[in-house]
Amino acid sequence: DMHDPAHLGEKLGMYFITVLCGLFVHGLILLPLFYFFFTRKNPFTFIRGLLQALVIALATSSSSATLPITMKCLLENCGVDRQIARFVLPVGATINMDGTALYEAVAAIFIAQVNEYDLDFGQLVTISITATAASIGAAGIPQAGLVTMVIVLTSVGLPPADISLIVAIDWVLDRFRTMINVLGDALAAGIMAHICKKDFDKSATAASAAVANKERVRTVSVSIYQTSYSQMSIDDTEIGLTTCSKTISSANRLIQFAALLQLNLCHVSKIIVENI
Repeated sequence: DMHDPAHLGEKLGMYFITVLCGLFVHGLILLPLFYFFFTRKNPFTFIRGLLQALVIALATSSSSATLPITMKCLLENCGVDRQIARFVLPVGATINMDGTALYEAVAAIFIAQVNEYDLDFGQLVTISITATAASIGAAGIPQAGLVTMVIVLTSVGLPPADISLIVAIDWVLDRFRTMINVLGDALAAGIMAHICKKDFDKSATAASAAVANKERVRTVSVSIYQTSYSQMSIDDTEIGLTTCSKTISSANRLIQFAALLQLNLCHVSKIIVENI
């Protein structure tokens, strides 16, 4: 095969089609199924909000360069919580390279076939595991998969020099596998947002209640301080106050009493100083 350019070109074309089909099956069937399984929502409605990010991924071949656009699409179009998006997307852009893992496994099998090297089941498993591990270490830059491909080939005894066979078409495949990488990151963020939604709702409710309680206490305190001295009467044993406010809770009465005591002490001190 190495000495027959026509046959080699035919196998290279089949390799190209195989990688594309694998990427589209993974991106349009498996990933949406995972999203639907965890969220019970239409995955393609979610994916429609990511079109801008997918186009940028196709153009740049870099999941890291696409990260700001992906973040924008998740926040504005898909309604993902900001905290989830800011955590999941950077981690995914660094280690979640499922498209790259698929590409490296198929490329290793293609190079083995070109060299007429028969792979047994154990070697296929080794290729799968090594391709997954190598893809985690791949950078989110164009054609980073070619660098980590050396690890996959050497794990089963294939010559790394044969990577040159796929370099000519790698720039095209790189764009499509970057799309799948970005899609996987975004769908993972969507799944995490759905799983954590109840926890975020509870946190938001607790925060709102705390803010409301703080505002209520502040309002009571302001109304107390605005009470004129003419409304206060000091007795030997009690402090009387007439206000226009409605009945408040016991906790707020304690706050009111403490504030009034401070005001009355200031008032008494002022009277003593004037008499002196």
